[in-house]
Amino acid sequence: MNAPPLTRLRTVHLIVYPGFKALEAIGPMTVFEYANIHLEQRGMRRMYAVSVAAPVAGTVSSDMLMGLEATHALDPRQVPDIAVIAGARNIEQALTENPAIAQWAGAVMPRIEKLVALCSGSYFLAAAGLLEGRRATTHWNHAAKLQQRFPGVLVEADAIYLHEGKLWTSAGVTAGIDLALAIVEEDCGRTIALDVARDMVVYLKRPGGQSQFSVHLESQRTSHSAIRAVQDWILTNLSAALSLEVLASRAAMSERNFRRLFQKEVGLAPAEFIERARLDAARRLLEDGELPIKTIADLVGFTSDQALRKLFMRLLGVSPKDYRERFATSTRVPPV
Repeated sequence: MNAPPLTRLRTVHLIVYPGFKALEAIGPMTVFEYANIHLEQRGMRRMYAVSVAAPVAGTVSSDMLMGLEATHALDPRQVPDIAVIAGARNIEQALTENPAIAQWAGAVMPRIEKLVALCSGSYFLAAAGLLEGRRATTHWNHAAKLQQRFPGVLVEADAIYLHEGKLWTSAGVTAGIDLALAIVEEDCGRTIALDVARDMVVYLKRPGGQSQFSVHLESQRTSHSAIRAVQDWILTNLSAALSLEVLASRAAMSERNFRRLFQKEVGLAPAEFIERARLDAARRLLEDGELPIKTIADLVGFTSDQALRKLFMRLLGVSPKDYRERFATSTRVPPV
């Protein structure tokens, strides 16, 4: 969709507190400012008026060697169009020391246009009761804790970002940039968002439901040498018939013992690991090359392009064709 930009200036409050993650704040701030620049270059009005807010106005230190100057103290009588709450490494402490953030979020919810929580910032929305019965995401390392503390939240630990009405939540750090780009695209159209993404040398845009994990990275965490060897072999033989019998034989184990140990070491059943490995390989081929989708399906071990499509839709929520259109680095239109 390439909708014409909205004409009304939108106020954005970036909400921080002592110990907030610096990159999570700076990333979205940069996205909104770059959007303004590209709008002005086209003779259009700026879209976003960004300011920093905190429970108490003044300089707020981050988790790095920098701070931000909060020009606004949180006040439920002052409601921006968009509020973006940054996350923190020690979110439990931040939540205890800054109850005003959750209270403010709960008070302004009926009147605000978009309420955004980045990474562990979702804890503030959950504490305000705003995520009850709603889907939300956060950094994978905080997901289990968020679910345990707020059991009514429908936590999706593997998503990049999620959009539920006026509530937006994202995974960690750079996922905040993906979320901010999605907001710019919704407000200003795809062309402006694409220009911003190019300036920042990032994708426009990773699908909200795209996985936070890479199978290749996850395989490096496996400590058992035999299981690690099988994982490495799978990753280099995706087009082979990867039956449980074949994999167990390579590990010199019974099928039952191999399945049990693989699940324990990897956190996935062998079949799930193979699915995700094939998905990762297909994604890279779609992004970096011009092979027909049928050829890609064959190269990564699928019996048909329809089987590949079903996996993409189930795990990413987009078809291989749509994925390629979003992320292909080539300007040529490849065959299907």
